Amino acid sequence: MKKPAKPRIRKPNLAWKWSKGQGAWEPYHRVTWTEGGKRKEKAIKLDWKGNAERLDALYWECRSGNHDQQKEPAKYTWRKLIVAWRKDPRIQGDLAESTKRTYRRDMDRILEKNADKDVRRTTRQAVRAAHDKLADTPRKADKYLQTIRLLWNYGQKELDWPLSENPASGIRMFGRQREYEPWPEWLINKLKDAPQSVRTAAELILGTGQRPNAAIKMRRDQFRAEWMEVLDEKAGESFETYCPEDLRRYIDALPNTGRHVLAKNLSQPLGYDSVEKAFRTWRNGLGDKAKPFVLHGLRKLAIVRLAEAGCSDAEIQAVTGQSAEMVAYYRKRASRKALSRAAQKRRS
Repeated sequence: MKKPAKPRIRKPNLAWKWSKGQGAWEPYHRVTWTEGGKRKEKAIKLDWKGNAERLDALYWECRSGNHDQQKEPAKYTWRKLIVAWRKDPRIQGDLAESTKRTYRRDMDRILEKNADKDVRRTTRQAVRAAHDKLADTPRKADKYLQTIRLLWNYGQKELDWPLSENPASGIRMFGRQREYEPWPEWLINKLKDAPQSVRTAAELILGTGQRPNAAIKMRRDQFRAEWMEVLDEKAGESFETYCPEDLRRYIDALPNTGRHVLAKNLSQPLGYDSVEKAFRTWRNGLGDKAKPFVLHGLRKLAIVRLAEAGCSDAEIQAVTGQSAEMVAYYRKRASRKALSRAAQKRRS
């Protein structure tokens, strides 16, 4: 194949090189200089795709110093800040394992979209918008805000980064919410038409009494005959407890697609955010009366059902790992229902 003529486009610092592999002329923006008596060169290939207008735009990006290959990587990134916080022994030594896991989830969310972004460019408006976007999950929203505030203060005071006023400071949080509402029976009955991931997550939370995140990440080998291994996320401890027959039958009937009951692939579970998003979509389709209920409410329903079945507080704690105060709070809900049922039946 005969080599075609070199393109006649000529500009200062624009060089054309023949590429045998591509069988075409390729343009480069080339700058040369002398340093320490030695000639040096920096050439940036311009991906012009045979389009003269595109070539012109890329050329002027280089001339003005705005080409991606000319930009220095940000020095003060969210990735560097989070890695430094996670590796600081003074910080990590003072935190419980459960607290570390909670912060890890929020920090991972920050890294998803902002890992290599300059922390100094974070605006108050952007932080407020992110907080407002999570208004449907106020606890999650406030924790996200608190995490930004914590990291910013750490970078400013411990790393001596040149950061301005904390953009998360002063933004009003949604505040302490009322306790999670146990799901009503009509909503439980709707689960048969829910997406598979939502129904399975609900069965796991209700049957094990665990926090949603721990239930969603359960492995199949945590179920052993009539026993199951559950995790108390707050204490960071695992323990064995009896597995209800209904839950055993449900899990046995599920297709085995990986190590986990809710499998993303052969070795990883679905993430909490993925399941929670599917749940919210399903819940929102049920109308306004379903909106007050969240996945955590299934754990509270587990307490109510155990109390209604006559279990003692100690027995409920053994199953759910909930505090004595929380068990007492939801036991009152169960007792009130049981007493009202008995009273109304006597009246009739």
